[in-house]
Formats: sequence, C-alpha cells, structure tokens
Amino acid sequence: MQDAKQQLRASAAETRKRAFAMLGPEAGRLLASHGLDFLRVPAGAIVSGFAAIRDEINPAELMTWLHEEGFRMALPVMVGKGQPLVMRTWQPGDVLEPAAWGIAEPSLDKPEVVPQIVLVPLLAFDLRGFRLGYGGGYYDRTVALFRREGVIQAIGVAFAGQETDATPVGGTDAPLDWIVTEKEAFRCRT
Repeated sequence: MQDAKQQLRASAAETRKRAFAMLGPEAGRLLASHGLDFLRVPAGAIVSGFAAIRDEINPAELMTWLHEEGFRMALPVMVGKGQPLVMRTWQPGDVLEPAAWGIAEPSLDKPEVVPQIVLVPLLAFDLRGFRLGYGGGYYDRTVALFRREGVIQAIGVAFAGQETDATPVGGTDAPLDWIVTEKEAFRCRT
C-alpha cells in the first residue's frame, strides 16, 4: 500500500506542478467562481480553508468571498505528529505565522473552532472521493474526528488534472464528500 501511494505521489506532484504552471493564479479565481452554493449551507457556518503552499491550487479568493458572504472562516494548525489538526479562526487580513513545511497558520491566540466544512488540499483524487495527500495523515485524522463529533462536509480542492482513475486506499483514509476544481464541483461517489 505504502509503495503504491509513494509511486503515485511522485507522478501526482509532477501533474500538479504542470497544472499550476499552466493556470497559476487564474485557477484560484475560477475556483472561487463556484462558491459553495451547491452545499446549501447557511451563512454563518464555519468553513476551514488552508493556506496554499508550493503549487497547490490557491483557495484564497474562495475563502475571501465566503467571508464576505457571512461565513465564519478558520485555518488549520498542526499540533504534533500523529495528531489531528486544530482549526483556529481566521479572516482576510489576519497575520499568519510560519510553521512546518512553509505552511502559514493562525496565531495561538485565535480561538479553536469545529467547522461544518473543511477544504482539503491534495496531490491526487479519484471520483470515489479518495485523495492522496503528502503522507502524514493529518487531514484523514481530522476529517474522521470531525465526523465523529458531528456532521461535516470534506471538500477536496484541486486542479481538474489531478484526477486519477483510483487512489490506493488504506484503512485510515477518510473519503471526501465533494471535489471542487477550476472547472467544476461534484459530489463524490462514496
């Protein structure tokens, strides 16, 4: 299983890099044009986004638009290896602090929240809703925890070209409910 995931990670990283080179910041604008209306979630719900690193599709415009529409926003914070992420409040203009792997996080004085929607970065995805991440399991643990605590929607955010026929699935992999790309938003077939 781990070998299959590692092989796919290498090719998926190259695929994402090419998509980013072709679309760059335009992809974030196209992503934002979908909004999250397809979820029928009332304004005021908490949406946890992410601060894009390297060549990830950047959800910043989508997150800003959601904030302007009345959604409460959050960003993830890593608290330790093998631990789920903690979500802390965020709004456009907040100063973020550098953390591991070049990820920017809200400061520790921001309150922790439990979101109803979690935007999830990825390297590859399939139509069943399974994703390939970087291998730390942070989002899998986090989505599983939030699902045990209540109803959430996990939404993979990616370039359309990151779709693969099937991602290898292990026992702790948490499937996504939706995928949003620069081209479309669709419900996963899990």
